[in-house]
Amino acid sequence: MEIKTALTEEDILKCWDALKALRPHLDKDTIVARIMKMMSEGYKLLFIEESGKAMSIAGYRYLNTLFNGLHYYIDDLSTLEEARGKGYGGMLLDHITELASKNGFACVTLNSGYTRHTAHRLYLNNGFVLASHHFEKRLL
Repeated sequence: MEIKTALTEEDILKCWDALKALRPHLDKDTIVARIMKMMSEGYKLLFIEESGKAMSIAGYRYLNTLFNGLHYYIDDLSTLEEARGKGYGGMLLDHITELASKNGFACVTLNSGYTRHTAHRLYLNNGFVLASHHFEKRLL
């Protein structure tokens, strides 16, 4: 299976169903502009497609923090229900990890919703550890 990088509006729209599965609050009418803006800020969107449709996606960016140094942060990882169990999520995680290693980055990090137990198994099975709790204070 080939891992592709979304570069065009068409590519982003191929990813819509997988993005919507993870982020149901998003709007299809604004997703292209939003992701293009994020791309201008360093966000990259990877996908694995079958029959012209993205079955699995991963969105990530590089960060430089005092805690982790240079690293990749995975914002989004989603596989459509009908494509689960094919190893796509693990392939995307491995790909991002390899990129981080090639670039001399210290680690790859991500946050995951508290109740996403299936996703947690995927991360743990792919060498990730539960390293911290994430806290937020919503303002809007």
